[in-house]
Amino acid sequence: MTTSNGPLGLDPALLEILACPDAHHSPLTVDEAASELVCTTCGRAFPVRDGIPVLLLDEARQRP
Repeated sequence: MTTSNGPLGLDPALLEILACPDAHHSPLTVDEAASELVCTTCGRAFPVRDGIPVLLLDEARQRP
């Protein structure tokens, strides 16, 4: 088992392939202060809980 040493405890290789689950599938950026992954297109913020990204549209919040 490998350990994660990327932002929010996520594996950097995983961060490279994660995308918004909405139809446009845009890349996500990391907001470490808020413990969220943010879509570069729609602005939705997806929480990261205990090192696990929650990529459910119902769980996302719209950032101002």
